[in-house]
Amino acid sequence: MRRMLFFPIKCCSLPWLATYSDQKYPISYVFVMMTLQSILFFGGSYLLGAIPFGLIVSKMVGIDVRQEGSRNIGATNVSRVLGKKLGLLTLVCDGLKGYLPMLAAAHFLPEQGQKELLVCLCGIIAVLGHMFSVYLGFKGGKGVATSLGVFLFLSPPAIGISLIVFIASVAISGFVSVGSLLAAGLIPLWLWLLGASSVVVLTAAVVATLIWIKHYENIVRLLQGREKSWKTGKK
Repeated sequence: MRRMLFFPIKCCSLPWLATYSDQKYPISYVFVMMTLQSILFFGGSYLLGAIPFGLIVSKMVGIDVRQEGSRNIGATNVSRVLGKKLGLLTLVCDGLKGYLPMLAAAHFLPEQGQKELLVCLCGIIAVLGHMFSVYLGFKGGKGVATSLGVFLFLSPPAIGISLIVFIASVAISGFVSVGSLLAAGLIPLWLWLLGASSVVVLTAAVVATLIWIKHYENIVRLLQGREKSWKTGKK
């Protein structure tokens, strides 16, 4: 059996989530409360993931990043338009949107057979929140930084390997989009090689697929030779 790559976090025991063996509450009551708790975590994951930190950061300095550069609210465009410091701030904030919901779910959800799946779903939903933000009319970013937070929770070693891939790809090609696509696309492979469970590998595959889908315009520009280079800012 493949091992889970979650951090060793002990689940908090909540009074109303008694185990069946305790027989303190009817099984139906426990099931309903567990379901409601899962829904609460899913909703919280989406709402947190939907916060457009890139736009918030740019508004703080009087600029709407959606009207500048690539018009994307992600860390890359913020860095181009507002500088590396604010770009880094956006990267960290967006990354935490993916990491914190999974951390909270792993800590507070009761131990059960489907806990791993529920925690992973929180990560996927956070990424979807960033990509389709309710605060922006269901528009958003491309999800790379938020996905980074998800991948970091799943396996820091896998992130380390893909970070090397990202740096090498950007250095060679000059395109951040190439680095992002390759780094994300290879994460499922690294997780599989590291012995992750099928749920974790599938989660990474879903998130990587979402990233590729949101980068379809970049892919078209790369194929047509019209993508802007990070090195020169030109085609």
